[in-house]
Amino acid sequence: MKVFEPATIGSITLSNHFIRSATAEGLANRQGFCSMPMSAFMVKLAKGGAGLIITGHIAVSSEGRAGERQLCIWNDHHLPALMDMTRQVHEAGGKIVAQISHAGIFANTSLTGEAAMGPMVRRLSDATICREMTSIDIRNTVKAFANSSRLVKEAGFDGVQIHAAHGYLLSSFLSPHYNTRHDEYGGTAENRSRFLLEVVQAVRASTGSNFPVLVKMNANDFLANGMGIDDMIYAATALETSGISAIELSGGTRESDGMIPARPGSIKPENEGYYKEEARYFKEKIGIPLILVGGFRTLSVAEQFLQDGICDFIAMARPFICEPDLIMRWKNREQNYSSCNSDNLCYLPVQAGKGLYCLTQVRKKNQAPGLNRPTLSGH
Repeated sequence: MKVFEPATIGSITLSNHFIRSATAEGLANRQGFCSMPMSAFMVKLAKGGAGLIITGHIAVSSEGRAGERQLCIWNDHHLPALMDMTRQVHEAGGKIVAQISHAGIFANTSLTGEAAMGPMVRRLSDATICREMTSIDIRNTVKAFANSSRLVKEAGFDGVQIHAAHGYLLSSFLSPHYNTRHDEYGGTAENRSRFLLEVVQAVRASTGSNFPVLVKMNANDFLANGMGIDDMIYAATALETSGISAIELSGGTRESDGMIPARPGSIKPENEGYYKEEARYFKEKIGIPLILVGGFRTLSVAEQFLQDGICDFIAMARPFICEPDLIMRWKNREQNYSSCNSDNLCYLPVQAGKGLYCLTQVRKKNQAPGLNRPTLSGH
């Protein structure tokens, strides 16, 4: 099967076409340092057969943190534990990319002690006010991404992914729903893409031309006047010109009602690949590798997507929470489906400060006590 053939993204050689898509693990310590449970989590994914692991979003600055126990990387003190994690993943035969991010309007202000910031002044759902970024804020954030990417490389990661999806900072600048600025960072698709492209340029300057740089972005915001397929293609074309290694397409924000990135409910095989049509259009216009995430649960469906040329790599998040060894099971023909039922209960332990795991599986084994259903955005 094509899904089990080796593949490359830039200078990274993957053992197969399956990628663990970024998901907030909530396993760092309270200071944002990599922990032993975090390392063990990643090693389990490597041993389980994922061709590439992409970490959950790692904060590039203190004011950009999304939550407690989120990994952080903005100074040398973060390096030793991360270096140990990447060493363990490589010894287990895995490849790992760090996703770096600034939460923007969704920053956890009770944690950061600072006002959230984004393209425009905005009243958030909890009645707090998001302030408009100045040109100085933008320049400082570009520098923060560049600095973090340098540290990512020093920590031994195989590449870096810039998080520009799901309504976080760079995503909000791309989106006309959030970005109605009247300066060089707002208005036209060119201007709305400028911040992201400046980040990419700075990251490439910090890491060198041979270090793989990936970008995750929305195919659709599912918001009124949000980012749609034309905006996505414009940004993707500019990103391709900038020389990045691959793009991962996702969609939605935590404000997108039923179209959030991690949609709850069982998924029929014919509905797998939420962004199938957007991916087809992408492949007609863009030449760099496309990673597609969104509802994949069946081996045969993943194989068909590759055979049909809809995408180049299959990314999954929740199935790997449920079964870290899913790819080995599929390769050994032990099953054709993921056991993940997409109930989203896996995020409850994160919200409770206990880290990411499949609560449904634990309940089956241990009859774990119930918890309230989470409110999710996905990562």
